[in-house]
Amino acid sequence: MTKELSYTIEEVSQILKVSKLTVYDLVKKGELPVFRVGRQMRLDAKDLQNYIENHKMNQRDFSSPAQVVPPRKIEAKDSRNIVISGQDIVLDILGKHIEKYSDYKTLRSYEGSLNSLIAMYNGTCDIVSVHMFDGDSGEYNLPYIKKILVGHPYILINLVLRKAGFYVQKGNPLNISTWDDLSKKHVNIINREKGSGARILLDEQLRIHNISPKVIKGYEHEESNHLSVASAVSTGVADVGVGIEKAAKMVGVDFIPLITERYDLVILKNPENKLLIHIVKEILSSPLFQSEITSLGDYDHSKTGSIIYETF
Repeated sequence: MTKELSYTIEEVSQILKVSKLTVYDLVKKGELPVFRVGRQMRLDAKDLQNYIENHKMNQRDFSSPAQVVPPRKIEAKDSRNIVISGQDIVLDILGKHIEKYSDYKTLRSYEGSLNSLIAMYNGTCDIVSVHMFDGDSGEYNLPYIKKILVGHPYILINLVLRKAGFYVQKGNPLNISTWDDLSKKHVNIINREKGSGARILLDEQLRIHNISPKVIKGYEHEESNHLSVASAVSTGVADVGVGIEKAAKMVGVDFIPLITERYDLVILKNPENKLLIHIVKEILSSPLFQSEITSLGDYDHSKTGSIIYETF
């Protein structure tokens, strides 16, 4: 039998230069046909090539069906690579818009919020996405940013609002609905890695509810992204995990919403980033970008482009 070349989801994401979340979303929509080998999904090379060929764009394709006018292209005097850190599919869309309307080249890092912010402090990230809940103030992001970006001027801009909560198995057989339910002896959780926004949300909620991590079964079992956590719940490896609504629908598990989180962007205010900040503001406020976010579902763009905080 002739050997056919095929790719894993991770390999497809590397070829297309998008996140695995984006690839899973294309699979869910039926745009990328896959087959399974055990628990692993794979994609035929010919199907990937067909997808690429079918989605090549000519100049007329850049206008949306609703004739939404995109922002004009802004020429950067010194084009450079821009590193965008975070895992959400919305960041992939932002990166494509930045490249379309400027001379910048965008690269992606998939670190969690806290590690991304530290990378920015160390000078290795240009745009950082954050969703870090502070249990004392009930506020997102700013309490952490003020402590980490000490001595650095910055701007904090909202990207989207989105629901965070529990992934549970279909029908929620264990009736999990509150943070206190995680401490029950028969409930097994799947955790996120240290430094991720979902891990911070869990740890802060355990703290303010006076629940010791030691009594949480599965607390030490970590995965590195929302989809892996949702998949662990779907396959019965765990009963519950913390994550965002979008991943729950992509994987096919039930979702218990608990909080609306503010998913923001941080950019350092320095002479090198002056043009970048202007471009990002233009893109976030554009009807074209916001219409793309709306088409994804499960995101609220009512505050998209709003300046949450800015140092002077």
